[in-house]
Amino acid sequence: MSSIDTHPQRNTIRLQLRQSLVLKDMPPRAQTEVEGLVEIADFSKGDLLVNQGHSAMEQFFILEGILKRVVSDPKGKEMILRFAAETDMDTSYAAWRLRTPMPYSIVAVTKARVAKLSMQHWVEFLERHTGVKARFEYEVMSLMSEVMAHTITLHLLDAPGRLSRFKRKHPELLARIPKKELASYLNLTPETLSRLKQKKT
Repeated sequence: MSSIDTHPQRNTIRLQLRQSLVLKDMPPRAQTEVEGLVEIADFSKGDLLVNQGHSAMEQFFILEGILKRVVSDPKGKEMILRFAAETDMDTSYAAWRLRTPMPYSIVAVTKARVAKLSMQHWVEFLERHTGVKARFEYEVMSLMSEVMAHTITLHLLDAPGRLSRFKRKHPELLARIPKKELASYLNLTPETLSRLKQKKT
């Protein structure tokens, strides 16, 4: 990990960070401040960024690649709650506010680069910048609504309907997510997903 100032690709990283859904309209003073707080970290496919059940809390802004939220039952069976890619984020904010352990893990689906900071530092930053806080909390609520809608979709829609909804909601991710991961998210077998993708849905 390194700070933006010491990173060899710092100019590109600053541009990527400023394209974040949460950070893109910040005033210059706040932008400079957050750039001084984050660390840049690179992850390989399958790397764990945050572990379900742990108390370590962080905020992530995705610069490159794709992350997933995933929950596991005691037997190790996994359910993918959402995917997130460039300009998006993932967060431990709700668990931090509720003072509970992390209810899910955050894992790299592909090779990924993120700007991250501890939840303590992120919350302190938000308290100093109420406009950013309002935008961030709106995105957190949207994210939670997205996860809830996906969970409901698994029960209400058939297999073609689930794939059609994903194509409509996330067309930019369809070709980038490994087939096994997307099949798991849609509660399909990889073989069924392959058949459905060959048809017009």
